[in-house]
Amino acid sequence: MPDRKIKVEVVLQVSADEAWEFYTNPQHIMKWNFASDKWKCPSASNDLTVGGRHFARMEAKDGSLGFDFEATYSEIEIGKNFKYTMPDGRKLSAKFDDLAGHTKLALCFDPDEEYAREMQQEGWQKILNNFKKYVESQ
Repeated sequence: MPDRKIKVEVVLQVSADEAWEFYTNPQHIMKWNFASDKWKCPSASNDLTVGGRHFARMEAKDGSLGFDFEATYSEIEIGKNFKYTMPDGRKLSAKFDDLAGHTKLALCFDPDEEYAREMQQEGWQKILNNFKKYVESQ
């Protein structure tokens, strides 16, 4: 059976420690965690411990749609990688590779069976691209 995981990645012009801070700190998460400027992330929390919960509220700015994204951490190596599981059992792994002052952030996750694979890959990549834009503007 082929690996069905989806992988998205981005190279950031900051150190791995900085990338980690921007990616995991709720104050920053609320400023980049959306795929387009028509969406927002009005609240976020992040308990970076094994068994801890990641939470982000995502909403369309016009109020027409919204959902909560939640996951529970299963592995964490601060500044380097983490794994978490979403409520439906899907898993995600994130890896922050230090490239001598730059960082490659790669996310690999189980697709949701409800939505087209290509749509999921595109949406997560847009969020990572927004993350890159935010990080590099700081």
